[in-house]
Amino acid sequence: MILGVTGSIAAYRAADIASQLTKRGCEVHVVMTSDAQEFITPLTLQVLSRHPVTTSLYDEKHNWHPGHIDLADRADLLLVAPATANTIAKLAVGLADDALSAIALATRAPLLIAPAMNGKMWTHPATEGHVATLKS
Repeated sequence: MILGVTGSIAAYRAADIASQLTKRGCEVHVVMTSDAQEFITPLTLQVLSRHPVTTSLYDEKHNWHPGHIDLADRADLLLVAPATANTIAKLAVGLADDALSAIALATRAPLLIAPAMNGKMWTHPATEGHVATLKS
């Protein structure tokens, strides 16, 4: 499975999610946005998931094979936790400007989001519309 981590104060919870899923036998591959790295380090999630963490599409520049597509193809679930309003919007409209959104666009695995934002942002009509799009 893929654990997508975005730039929310709740990003620290991704460490516990990665740890618990790994302990339960899940193969967890973490993908972090650049904003997520302001809250938690890739090294923490690498140690807990026991896999390298993808932080950029440019991580692949020394590899002939697009690793983000391979990861998208192998995933049986994409869990985005925490999911910011920005990331939810990107996923809803199909933007692919970072590793996480590109993987989300390429995978056919089910998408599960764990929203994490201010209550006013959550109830904003734009966010509600993006969530409705993702549910459909």
